[in-house]
Amino acid sequence: MDKKIVIAITGASGSIYAARLIHHLSLVKEQYKEVGVVCSGNARTVWEFELKTPMDIPFKVFEKSDFMAPFASGSAKYTHMVIVPCSMGTLGRIAHGISDDLITRAADVVLKERRKLICVTRETPLNLIHIDNMKKVTEAGGIILPASPSFYSRPDDFNALADTVVHRVLDLLDIQVQTYRWSE
Repeated sequence: MDKKIVIAITGASGSIYAARLIHHLSLVKEQYKEVGVVCSGNARTVWEFELKTPMDIPFKVFEKSDFMAPFASGSAKYTHMVIVPCSMGTLGRIAHGISDDLITRAADVVLKERRKLICVTRETPLNLIHIDNMKKVTEAGGIILPASPSFYSRPDDFNALADTVVHRVLDLLDIQVQTYRWSE
């Protein structure tokens, strides 16, 4: 239970993925030590527009300008970071080592400490710059997890559809939840 997780929410479309991840993590608190959250400038606006609900997060939320947040330093030993949804702008800054806010600083820390960075990208179509940035982040040790829902489980609503992506994130975090598994 030494797992310490950072969740970064950007202003890319796909707030449902962040909301569902937060929901699932709030149900399995015994599987991690700590969760910290940071939002980009547009994250709250997009969340409220897409989900038609105020952003209500049951974990400590840090300002994007708070470079005193614990996960701004490797010595705090945050083990995992999920950027969900991850905008192409955020991905590009990470790929090029530009730590201009707490999200990109925390991602830089996770990569330099050889810990797990998961970027849930949400953009289509992709241009070559996006693909090159995904390649750079992957080569640096990050994981690109496109928000591409699956249909094997025959999801019957938006939450179940989003969960097909979120459950993949939870698998990468080594968080155990009840989920559909192929060939079950």
